[in-house]
Amino acid sequence: MGHVIGAILPLAIGIAISPIPIIAAILMLLSPKAKGTSVGFLLGWIIGILVAVTVFTLLSSVLPDADSDESKPLQGVIQIVLGVALLFLALRQWRSRPQPGMNAVLPKWMSAIDTMTAGKGFGLGFLLAAVNPKNLLLGAAAGVAIGGAGLAAGPAAVVIGVFTLIAAASVAIPVIAYLVASKSMTGPLESLRRWLVHNNSTVMAVLLLVIGFVLIGKGIAAF
Repeated sequence: MGHVIGAILPLAIGIAISPIPIIAAILMLLSPKAKGTSVGFLLGWIIGILVAVTVFTLLSSVLPDADSDESKPLQGVIQIVLGVALLFLALRQWRSRPQPGMNAVLPKWMSAIDTMTAGKGFGLGFLLAAVNPKNLLLGAAAGVAIGGAGLAAGPAAVVIGVFTLIAAASVAIPVIAYLVASKSMTGPLESLRRWLVHNNSTVMAVLLLVIGFVLIGKGIAAF
């Protein structure tokens, strides 16, 4: 089980440091309905991650079994395809980064965050976790690693839980911190938001590039 946790750790961190959901959470925490909307968003984010990695784990578990010393060509092909897809997304992110002196362009739906309810926050969190292409590819890669490891149901559930906990931490930490000390968190959250907005594309491009090459390497090693 330990080696599987080690394999999925970079993927979980990849989801955790994805700037867009963190920016969305911060905007909710700075909105008039901060508590209800942010808690709904956090719950949707956690459940979305959990559903995505669980579905891909179940799908991967039906792949043909192989001994630890044997090659796993099908799993390797899937990992290579996912790695190439991440490299493509990395290139798109790099090209979309703001040029010097220009302001970063954020998704239009962020302008509606101030009017969101807890239910809409939940739906947004779920969509960003389970449907967003970048996070979906990372969740799929984690599911392939877990499902292809041949773990029993109990250890597999533990690994999925660890993955979800790490991947959700970057949204959970500011939300929980705000609920505990809302007055003192406003300034730091605004500073973090500005930094993430400006560096969103660069952070994601570098992150996806590294993870993409890691997955391609693992895929090649599976042959």
